Amino acid sequence: MASSTASLAPEAALLERLGLRVAPTDAADGHHQAVPPTTMPSLPLPGLLPLRCAVQHYEWGRRGSDSLVARLAGEGDGGEGRPCAELWMGTHPAAPSSLAPDVSLRDWVARNPAALGRDVTARWGGDLPFLFKVLSVAKALSIQAHPDRDLAATLHALRPATYRDDNHKPEMAVAVTEFHALCGFAATPELKEVLRTVPEVQELVGKEESRKLLGVKEQDGGIGVRSYLKSAFTKLMTASDEAVSKAIANLKTRLNSESKARSLTKKEQLVLSLEKQYPGDVGVLAAFFLNFVKLNPGEALYVSANEPHAYLSGECIECMATSDNVVRAGLTPKYRDVQTLCSMLTYNQAFPEILQGMPVQPYVTRYTPSTDEFEVDRYLLPPGKSVTMSPVPGPSIFIVMTGEGEIQSGFMTDSAKAKEGDVFFVPAHTKVKLYTSSPRSMQLYRAGVNSSFLS
Repeated sequence: MASSTASLAPEAALLERLGLRVAPTDAADGHHQAVPPTTMPSLPLPGLLPLRCAVQHYEWGRRGSDSLVARLAGEGDGGEGRPCAELWMGTHPAAPSSLAPDVSLRDWVARNPAALGRDVTARWGGDLPFLFKVLSVAKALSIQAHPDRDLAATLHALRPATYRDDNHKPEMAVAVTEFHALCGFAATPELKEVLRTVPEVQELVGKEESRKLLGVKEQDGGIGVRSYLKSAFTKLMTASDEAVSKAIANLKTRLNSESKARSLTKKEQLVLSLEKQYPGDVGVLAAFFLNFVKLNPGEALYVSANEPHAYLSGECIECMATSDNVVRAGLTPKYRDVQTLCSMLTYNQAFPEILQGMPVQPYVTRYTPSTDEFEVDRYLLPPGKSVTMSPVPGPSIFIVMTGEGEIQSGFMTDSAKAKEGDVFFVPAHTKVKLYTSSPRSMQLYRAGVNSSFLS
């Protein structure tokens, strides 16, 4: 006997498979209508759901075939010349993924909480706790930080048009190409060297604040140094536009002259590059205060709440708690909330840990941050090989980055084709098997809820 789904028209079969009750056809047009499953009998969850995902065309993104985001999204021409900066995979209301033209993933998981798993639903309600992205960075993103939960709730209540949700936003970037970033405050010896050798910064910070930082003893550390650093950084970031423009012009003239007699440092070369991207922006000078980080492909950087950072160039996989809260203060034409940023930062001084990932089985490397909301797996399958993800009690999203093959899941005996740019949602408690089927290796990434929370 054929299943009820198989006996339906194609569009009705899709609605049934997505967990929506199918009303009888309308005699006038013969179309089935999707009805929320408030009274329907429970159906087995599908093992695998292809997703349609949104591209964000931020100005800092790469264009055309140079953009990994564009290639994955099938916008090889860059969307008629528009930058293709981010591919969003998840349920965030700013750009939710969809299962069909009129069925968003956000609505579907709300109607099918079993797809999230019991523990995930109990902790985060009827929504995905993570947002998965691909980034293609052509020029620097803003100097920014993300609020912790308490501050996020306060900012959302005060300025909901700017801070659109009340969630925190810890995030992790896994480099796909060589990836450059600024992250966290530089150590005291480096900051002292900046104040001694960069007169343009010292002038904006002021003699008194410079004297305090220069007088810090290595063994002092702790709260005292944080207080001096906070004061100096705030003085820099709140300097007048006129003073900042003058300082940057002087810096540019001096470095261009000195470059004829000596090799510029990496930080000096960076600030000249930033000046070309954002002329007269205080973020150019703020870069002297922050650590410069280079990630090789396969290395990852975790950024916790209230830490300053700016992605500079390259392409990466990014995963974060489901939020779009960003407090900006430089290197951006967008709204700047300088006082909030300067007051919220931890002012910790440590070079960020570079995560190498841990092998969890052949061909699979896992990146596990210190937050419950997410983890990321990287799959590198050689030609002719396969790998199986055992069922986990939480949802997953897969994206195929390169190569092609087949993906099989759950109770399905048939496999689906999986090629570059394909994105799949996998419900909780679903086994997934991946096969390569081309002469090329197959590279995929998976985002899921942190295993330490689910265990």
